[in-house]
Amino acid sequence: MLSSSEKIGLVFFPAFDWAIEPTHPEREERLLYTQDQVFEEGLLDIEGIVEYKPLIASVEDIRRVHFCVPDELSVTTESHLISAGGAKKIALEVLERNISRGFALVRPPGHHAMRVVHGARGFCNINIEAIMIEYLRQAYGVDRVAIVDTDCHHGDGTQDIYWHDPDTLFISVHQDGRTLYPGTGFTSEYGGPNAAGATINLPLPPHTSEEGFLYVLENAILPILDEFKPELIVNSAGQDNHYSDPITDMHFSAHGYAELTSRLKPDIAVLEGGYSIESALPYMNVGIILALAGMDYSRISEPDYDPDMLRQGPEISRQIKEVVEESLKIWKQGPDMRRKNRREGKLFRRERHIFYDTDRIIEIQRETVRACPECGGMLAIDSQTDRGSRILAVHIPRKACAKCREAGYELYDSTGMEGYNQILLQDRTTDEYFSRK
Repeated sequence: MLSSSEKIGLVFFPAFDWAIEPTHPEREERLLYTQDQVFEEGLLDIEGIVEYKPLIASVEDIRRVHFCVPDELSVTTESHLISAGGAKKIALEVLERNISRGFALVRPPGHHAMRVVHGARGFCNINIEAIMIEYLRQAYGVDRVAIVDTDCHHGDGTQDIYWHDPDTLFISVHQDGRTLYPGTGFTSEYGGPNAAGATINLPLPPHTSEEGFLYVLENAILPILDEFKPELIVNSAGQDNHYSDPITDMHFSAHGYAELTSRLKPDIAVLEGGYSIESALPYMNVGIILALAGMDYSRISEPDYDPDMLRQGPEISRQIKEVVEESLKIWKQGPDMRRKNRREGKLFRRERHIFYDTDRIIEIQRETVRACPECGGMLAIDSQTDRGSRILAVHIPRKACAKCREAGYELYDSTGMEGYNQILLQDRTTDEYFSRK
């Protein structure tokens, strides 16, 4: 009987009752073909590979991460709660040391969901990785976490949630935002004033091949991870960099994904995008599972795979090298940038216009964060949409100092309701959530 060198866990949740439209790229067939392939290959018969059933995420789980408008159940379905619960289940098994690594093959995805949620963006309503991570922090005291997002689309939602958190390293490697949704993820996006340098973006040119992805991994991602020393590495394992994906323009392969996973060694992988349902996803997921299990994946190959047709040109290689150099420079400058920014009590502000492409909502956010030498800083978000909804959301970070916590409650208590539909407070120091209407 075959056995794996690493005990790993899997959760499957195809979400049979949820699809944006019957023919939409994000539909249940995405995982059904993978599930069939896993069964046909006999992976669940291998000693050391265990399947678990998902949990159901709670409203409290969501409230550690999001401000949902008008409330959590209005912007989610049961499928969203089970998808987040699938990631939560795998994480729980890893932290309980029942398995070494885990892979949540779940949908709907989540990495485009930001801290404030008025609806769906990029097929995402709630951020399942962030919900999982904040559950682990609350239940197990996990502190330093690294998220490596390998989806072809920039993980702008995860970036937004952890923009001000110096204890969460967010690295996103993706197709250049000038050529693909959501149009963000440039090297100049490196985190808020109290967490500058803790966000690392690696935008790659279209037609980047296996060579380019592995170059970025070896020369930027792994060295940065070594220096950050996370307690936990989470891989937002989007698979739409594949050469056959219908909505992207990259040249990655199933074997390349397996090799990346083998070298990255994530503790937890969570499925994000990937829309080549029959010709790519089954091979990629089998390769990732074998890599997580420490097994031979050398024979993983798509029927039409031709490496000569997918080679990247010298100009692409040059651009990738420049991106790596710029990202390493930002990482090295991070500590100095944080020291300069953290003048106690100073307020930093930014305004953003956010488009919910799935639900066709336009949001204007005015964000204020308190500079602080001790923590991530009290955060306030004034959010208004073209549907007439306006909220004030106050976030007190998990490790908030007394002054930032006091500033958060003072703002929440002193702000009148005039002009607002809701005023919300998320206190991560006590795991409490308050709302006024």
